[in-house]
Amino acid sequence: MISGVHGHRFNCLRTWMTDASILRIEGLEAKVAEEDLSILKGLNLDIGKGEIHAIMGPNGSGKSTLAKVLAGHPGYEATAGLVEFRGADLLDLEADERSQAGVFLAFQYPVEIPGVSIANFLRTAVQAHLPEDEELDVFDFSDILMERMEMLEMDVAFAERHVNDGFSGGEKKRNEILQMAMLKPKLAVMDETDSGLDIDALKIVASGVNKLSEEDPEMSVLLITHYQRLLDYIKPDFVHVMVDGRIVKSGGPEVALELEAGGYSEFETASAS
Repeated sequence: MISGVHGHRFNCLRTWMTDASILRIEGLEAKVAEEDLSILKGLNLDIGKGEIHAIMGPNGSGKSTLAKVLAGHPGYEATAGLVEFRGADLLDLEADERSQAGVFLAFQYPVEIPGVSIANFLRTAVQAHLPEDEELDVFDFSDILMERMEMLEMDVAFAERHVNDGFSGGEKKRNEILQMAMLKPKLAVMDETDSGLDIDALKIVASGVNKLSEEDPEMSVLLITHYQRLLDYIKPDFVHVMVDGRIVKSGGPEVALELEAGGYSEFETASAS
């Protein structure tokens, strides 16, 4: 639940949102907190409502750092630039406030929480997104959870398992999509969601993302991936190539096919020179 101070700041945020780009990044620079290691080096990106953007790039290019900076991970620090989310300064918000505002991060490596059931975890998360004086009805929550799980073709028994404890890679990623379905974000940042998935698990996860996009045409998605294969199942409107902390090329889905055929060497050479 938002604290009194945070709640006041988020209510203020609501009053000056615009209908322009849902996410606008200009000249973003970021580094590992408390270190002199610069990772993002002047990144620019613009995402509109309902758009699906994919960022592809080699290891070490800064893709996951971007996701963590957007989510407010304390291990990373933005040192320059602008990040505007729904008309507000995202970098001025704490991590929980960003979630309240509608930012969702699907982790590349979801953590295990032994002893906490998925149902209890999700009930706490949904309650935290309600106004401070509104109590979540347990029966309403249960109905919504069952409906969400049915939509994602998940066994209802899944809700009683401990969060990611002993889960396969595919189960962890499906749990991320279930969280996304329950919280209904305005911007879903998916950090290498396809990592470690076999083709069947990949299809299930992609199907869940597609269903949520169809359900809310104004939800925007930022996919971060190494490989084109995810984009066979989640069709992006735009594909961006990221090298050495910057986006060096943007275009349509054909960019991903070019990368699949030619790799990143051309862009890495150009960036180095």
